[in-house]
Amino acid sequence: MKSVYIGMSIDILHHGHINIIEHGVRYGEITIGLLTDEAIASHKRLPLLTYEQRYRILENIRGVKNIVPQKEWDYAPNIKKYKPNFMIHGDDWLDGPLFPYREKAIDALNQIGGELIEIPYTTDVSSSKLKDDLFSKGISVDARKKTLKRLLRVKPILRFIEAHSPISAIIAEKSKYIDNNIFKEFDGFWSSSLTDSIEMGMPDIEALDVSKRLLNINNIFDVTTKPLIMDLDTGGKLEHFQINIKTIERLGISAVIIEDKKGLKKNSLFGNEVSQNQEDVDAFAEKIAIGKSNRLSSDFMIIARIESLILEKGMNDAIERAIKYVEAGADAIMIHSRLKEPLEIFTFAKLFRSNFAHIPLVCVPTSYNKTTEDQLLNVGFNIVIYANHLMRSSYPAMKSVAFNILKYGRSAEVEKSLISIKEVLDLIPGTK
Repeated sequence: MKSVYIGMSIDILHHGHINIIEHGVRYGEITIGLLTDEAIASHKRLPLLTYEQRYRILENIRGVKNIVPQKEWDYAPNIKKYKPNFMIHGDDWLDGPLFPYREKAIDALNQIGGELIEIPYTTDVSSSKLKDDLFSKGISVDARKKTLKRLLRVKPILRFIEAHSPISAIIAEKSKYIDNNIFKEFDGFWSSSLTDSIEMGMPDIEALDVSKRLLNINNIFDVTTKPLIMDLDTGGKLEHFQINIKTIERLGISAVIIEDKKGLKKNSLFGNEVSQNQEDVDAFAEKIAIGKSNRLSSDFMIIARIESLILEKGMNDAIERAIKYVEAGADAIMIHSRLKEPLEIFTFAKLFRSNFAHIPLVCVPTSYNKTTEDQLLNVGFNIVIYANHLMRSSYPAMKSVAFNILKYGRSAEVEKSLISIKEVLDLIPGTK
């Protein structure tokens, strides 16, 4: 019997998928190249269902004989490996972003003597549209919370950005960069104590009550679907920390980051210019262990933030603390630096990776902002947090508009720097 290859994601099964499978049966025995989570996440949002769940769906569809992983967005490697007589695909890739993959598939088929069969695309249904419709209705607490660990398993590096309000979170969730084969998006949100405090007109000294910050996060969750990591400063007193952990996790937050300082909290970027004290290593390890023992599930992460480089305690102190914190149960390590060059961050990452190959490593490149994500990935970082950029961008914009309205006595001069009223109305679903 002739062999047929069909590449699919099957995140949301619909009649378009059945149509292409039924068409393929006419030509021979069907092998489905099921795109892995990694392959999908490289070009689209992480699928709703895991690879294993999607596999279970496919193996129960009549006409599917074999299922193999397709580990790349590109079909060519599997075509060369499995050498099908036919490959079947919808005609939706005759132009647009999928066209280069069509060319590669045809070239691979020519090399093995195979044939491409294109069938009319099922125009009245779209997996992407169905997924967008589902996400527009929100996401469950557990599904959101689990997403961070799923992303860490399938993407080489994650990018999180600060969101201090629901509107800033909507902007972050909808932001995408697409250029040929490059697809980028923010994987989730960072709830910063600094920007939350600024939003409320308060100093960043751990004065803003956790309950107020959680109320803001809940409002963000009402209008978004991506995971959130919360900056919990020092975590507070042990007795409060173990209570807060449960409340934070129940809300659907994926992780908290706590820093190993004590006393009155001051922003780390001040370094030793102000009085800041690092917590005893054993006391902080105990806090991590208590947090782990009070979490509700293994999907929730407690990340230890090390301030040794900020406080000029040296690399050995930073590494020793990292080892101690991981042994205490930290799910990931964040190393902080206020230098404009990334040398000490790179050095720490390499030393850390020599001790721990698989523990996630987090950085906040606010100071060393010329360092690229690729450079950070190459030395071992898994999560990059852009910690305050949306808040910082909003201030000069609002200040400029306010000044120019006063200057000109009208608003006509500032209109060019504003989004239109129509865009405002289109931004929030249900406004019309």
